[in-house]
Amino acid sequence: MRNKTLKGVLFAGLLTLLFACNTKKEEPATAVVDKEQIKKEIQAREDEFAAIYNSGELKDIGYYAEDAITFFQNRAPLVGKQAIVDFLKSDLTSNSNKISFQTNDVFVSSDGNQVVEVGYYKVVDSTNTTLNSGNYMSLFEKRDGKYVCLRDMSASDMPSK
Repeated sequence: MRNKTLKGVLFAGLLTLLFACNTKKEEPATAVVDKEQIKKEIQAREDEFAAIYNSGELKDIGYYAEDAITFFQNRAPLVGKQAIVDFLKSDLTSNSNKISFQTNDVFVSSDGNQVVEVGYYKVVDSTNTTLNSGNYMSLFEKRDGKYVCLRDMSASDMPSK
């Protein structure tokens, strides 16, 4: 009888130890990220950028972060918001082209603070003739409640001249 009691106590102790060591830790609750809403926010940023560029006056372009880097085709990367804006201003002095952007897809971090956008751009002249078009990727980060572009690059789908 004593042997059975000892075995029972040992078995109960082992079970307790097994369950105590194998407790599943609860995962912290993560915020629900609305990918479609974020895609709309990014498209709105693109529309705002195009409207400012197409107006010909780049006085307040909130699209880029101060520490942004952009990779335009056939040139060294432009580092910093001011360098990017200066380049865009110089580009506007030599043309009256219009640009548009279409957000095709977004890849959102689990907390919604970073977004990689894949999209399509088109540049037309005053007669609405397509001068350039292609695809781009942009990395956004939410700062002060608003997405700003940290990095972007594009690739033309037009044949080389």
